[in-house]
Amino acid sequence: MRDTHLVEPMLNDAACQERILPLVSRTFALTIPQLPPRLRIAVTNAYLLCRIADTIEDQTNSSATVTLGLLHRFVAVVRGEEKAALLARDLLPRLSESTLAAERDLIVNMERIVRLTTTLDTAQQAVIQRCVALMCDGMHEFQRIASLAGLERLTDLDDYCYYVAGVVGQMLTEFFCAYSPAIDRERAGLESLSVSFAQGLQMTNILKDVWEDRERGACWLPQEIFSCHGVDLRTLDAHHQPAGFDDGMHELVGVAHAHLKNALSFTLLIPRSEPGIRRFCLWALGLAVLTLKKIVRTPGFTAGNEVKIPRSSVATTTLLTNAAVGSDRMLGWLFAFAGSGLPLAMLGPVRPPGRAAAGRDLPKYEEPRLRDGSSVC
Repeated sequence: MRDTHLVEPMLNDAACQERILPLVSRTFALTIPQLPPRLRIAVTNAYLLCRIADTIEDQTNSSATVTLGLLHRFVAVVRGEEKAALLARDLLPRLSESTLAAERDLIVNMERIVRLTTTLDTAQQAVIQRCVALMCDGMHEFQRIASLAGLERLTDLDDYCYYVAGVVGQMLTEFFCAYSPAIDRERAGLESLSVSFAQGLQMTNILKDVWEDRERGACWLPQEIFSCHGVDLRTLDAHHQPAGFDDGMHELVGVAHAHLKNALSFTLLIPRSEPGIRRFCLWALGLAVLTLKKIVRTPGFTAGNEVKIPRSSVATTTLLTNAAVGSDRMLGWLFAFAGSGLPLAMLGPVRPPGRAAAGRDLPKYEEPRLRDGSSVC
């Protein structure tokens, strides 16, 4: 078993998780510090717990049954029903050789991260526990059936995005509403948009990382979209992309763009008196739109690095959104300008998968359509 020492053992738990965050996420290391201090610790902690779940699912050299058992043990750890140190001890030898040093260090420091979870208020802990439990079960179900054939339907992609991102959007909404009575007055609107917000960000990553995912034996693109263009995802090759593949990607960019438009609506429901929370949302949203723009402008790209946003664009995005953070009209204009030229689908109501809705009365899913009313096919 290899150990790592990226984080100094003498740091306190809060400093430990702050030191780990930039090692495992460039985007969240940029956006989370914009949050008010009372939210910053909880959101950082929640993100790292989700990242541990992801590491267990993606980086363990174990059968699907054993991996599911490890995920269930992790849920028990987050609920305070099992010791984090025992799970970390059992997990470390199972990590693959390809596991990044930062991910390995995350497991090494699991006990410290979970110990910090127990210092959060009871409501925050309950929201985190729900998020982690849904993510672990849903993510594993999709990883179990992952293949180069992709997902069957667009609705399957919606479900996948819910389990790996939508649950986080719901969790953040609960955090924000509990933090501010003014935000809580917008709860109904925020809840209706939270899953879509997160799906826009996740779909952007899926489209950007399509070739890296295939190298790992997975494809999260929906075959029904590409069948409309005569493309069989099973035979896809980055260096010999079939005619019609860019057309399918173009349609999915339109769906992702529509979700990001909902993300802007979500953000504008946050009162202007909370600029830090707005910046947290806006920076991620702005970078996602620019990534979609680069995907559209780089047909035939063969690696995520080819459509990665340069640091200069990151700096420009943060500068412009900071200047406009208090003006809904200016933010709307910036979003329209950044997304000019992108396709835009029309979304029906976005809902969690049936079993995740826990019996709540949710609107029926409607097929996304393009702005002229036609089907995505």
